[in-house]
Amino acid sequence: MFHSAIESRLRAAVSALVPTADPATIQVKPASEARFGDFQSNSLMLVAKAARMNPRQLASDVVARLDVSELCEPVEIAGPGFLNFRLTRQALEQWLSDAACGKPVLIPKAETPRTVVLDFSSPNVAKPMHVGHIRSTGIGEALQRMWRLLGHRVISDNHIGDWGTQFGKLLVGWKELLDRQALESDPIAEMERLYKTVNTQCDADPARLEMARQELVRLQAGDPENLAIWKEMIRLSQVQFDTLYGRMGTRFDHTLGESFYNAELGSVVEALLAAGIARLSDGAVAVFSDRTLSPKEDPFLVSRDGEWVDVPALIRKSDGGFNYMTTDLATVDYRIRTWAPDEILYVVDDRQSGHFRGLFHVFARWQPEAYRKTQLRHIGFGKILGEDGKPFKTRSGDTVRLADLLDEAEERALQVVTEKRPDLDPSERREIARIVGLGAVKWQDLLPNRQSDYVFSWDKMLALQGNTAPYVQYQYTRAAKVVRDSGAPTAAQPIALTEPAEIALAKHLMNLGFTLQAAAEECRPNYLCNYLHELAGLYSSFYEACPVLKAEEPARSTRLALCRLSAQVLRLGLETLGIEVTEKM
Repeated sequence: MFHSAIESRLRAAVSALVPTADPATIQVKPASEARFGDFQSNSLMLVAKAARMNPRQLASDVVARLDVSELCEPVEIAGPGFLNFRLTRQALEQWLSDAACGKPVLIPKAETPRTVVLDFSSPNVAKPMHVGHIRSTGIGEALQRMWRLLGHRVISDNHIGDWGTQFGKLLVGWKELLDRQALESDPIAEMERLYKTVNTQCDADPARLEMARQELVRLQAGDPENLAIWKEMIRLSQVQFDTLYGRMGTRFDHTLGESFYNAELGSVVEALLAAGIARLSDGAVAVFSDRTLSPKEDPFLVSRDGEWVDVPALIRKSDGGFNYMTTDLATVDYRIRTWAPDEILYVVDDRQSGHFRGLFHVFARWQPEAYRKTQLRHIGFGKILGEDGKPFKTRSGDTVRLADLLDEAEERALQVVTEKRPDLDPSERREIARIVGLGAVKWQDLLPNRQSDYVFSWDKMLALQGNTAPYVQYQYTRAAKVVRDSGAPTAAQPIALTEPAEIALAKHLMNLGFTLQAAAEECRPNYLCNYLHELAGLYSSFYEACPVLKAEEPARSTRLALCRLSAQVLRLGLETLGIEVTEKM
């Protein structure tokens, strides 16, 4: 990749002149605008400031030592010390020739591969997966594909909710109110009905609530009947999970639910007590602020009436039960001991940010050495809104089930496909509709900055124009068709880029690797979405401006190489986002 080659040479030149400069701060990035060239660096201004040097003079000295002549035109110094790099035509043609021949120049493999644990999706047993699960599932799946593509070791773990107080109520309902026929036809709906019914009863009748508590105690104590029912609930729920994950193309290496850590919870509490991190409080065990952070940053303090007061994290309730914090501490401990990751990423709703700040802070106090070696990151995201600006619901005000949403996406896409391509066989139309419909849902979810809320819009997401999956998928089909129609390969011709549309397309293709690295490092799949949308637009412009199959050599071979590479990158990029492509649209 050009940017990494230029960057490494720039670092060497700076280090020779300023040995104290941190090489990691010296970076080269794609230019923000074409008029500045192809790559830029503003790092010399930071180096000069730290070393108390004149940035313009440092830039002149660095450029004098920097040899990138076989890659770039003479380096331009702009303003107080910006460096602008413009590739030579020959270097770009050589890159395109290498890429067209299948040489590994598209995607840089990590020089020092990392081990990354990804925690995402995490649905609850006995409950339907709903529209909110799209975000965690889609973002998490895209991240694991990106990290793997770059050569990192990824361990994905679906931390399902398969333990806790809700099972006491479910057990009461199962034993007294279960409709076997309903369970067979729609197990998730029946279990949801049981929970809602008993939960309402518990709100109204303390005796009913106590009955649910006793059932939970029996489950936790290992009662054979309750354990058998609980395992059946998990089995039935897993069928739902597997079906929906299959439709969404999502896979996990492990599904270690909350129950997996039960045996460790008591020892976690004892360890925190022994270390003086937790203490007894009104019969419970809690972690209080250690006052090492500023009050505004401290997860265990809150401002009330002008004073900072404690809001401790419970790790064992007065009745002996444990909390999410206890389970999550045991989970971090297990993951570090088992997989020795460099990072653990939690792809969870932004509304849980306070919980994760507390979790990370407690773990840092408990196991400071492990915390220094393992980066814990909360990858938060915003809400899905309806067109009224409120949380996305059905017309009756219920939560939208994920299965229903995916069904509707496919049906709406089928209407569009049937209208546009009535000549296709019905089964072929339905398969295209499946690919387009599900791709549209995923793209709409991945396209915004993940920390922003976004408005769910059927019309926008299925549009064949604009920043949508169908538009990008369509440009793939156009490029792939040109390659198919080209027939038997002719004798290899030297690459010769002459037209502005050819050059613009080649330069954008060249930046795939940089985009993937940035998207993975910052956990922002929207970078890849925007890259692919821009690539689709550049391919469309190229397609209109530059005839391919009727062109004379060497233009024909050059343009065919651009079509082949565009199809390859569009397909690879979409599949990295978990979106399929289709050869017809």
